[in-house]
Amino acid sequence: MLLATSARAIPRPTGRACSVSAEAAPGGPFRKRPGLPALNAFLAGCAPGHLGIVLTEHGEDFLRGTMPVDARTRQPFGLLHGGASVLLAETLASMAGWLCLDEDSGEQLVGLEINANHLRAVTGGIVTGTARPVHVGRSTQVWEVRIEDERGKPVCLSRMTGAVVRR
Repeated sequence: MLLATSARAIPRPTGRACSVSAEAAPGGPFRKRPGLPALNAFLAGCAPGHLGIVLTEHGEDFLRGTMPVDARTRQPFGLLHGGASVLLAETLASMAGWLCLDEDSGEQLVGLEINANHLRAVTGGIVTGTARPVHVGRSTQVWEVRIEDERGKPVCLSRMTGAVVRR
């Protein structure tokens, strides 16, 4: 489900984590649903924006985004750089985790650990990542991110664990 876009300003990421596991949350784990333009505004001027990452879809229990495979994201041998895949995965997981936080609690999500299995080489085009919750708790969150090529073939499978901390 693609959400309607909105140009209204939203506050910087802060908040309290969802208190139930994502699997049990009716309607998904997200507490807030800003429009895609507002979410993409967070990426401008920092690493995700410089690599061309764009958030494209926000569903009931997922956040999706794309990244070009070009000179910004390839390693010297012409393949998609594993670090660029991890940057896409962490961007999607972190933004999705932030969407689960309560606006007023003064907490934020910070990455504790990320891993990635690089499954297929990509030399050009666009890759698409989809972050889905494994666990959304009060003090930790775990997100799985599947990155695919333009044919829908898996390129990278990543998992990020984040801590919910006080600002």
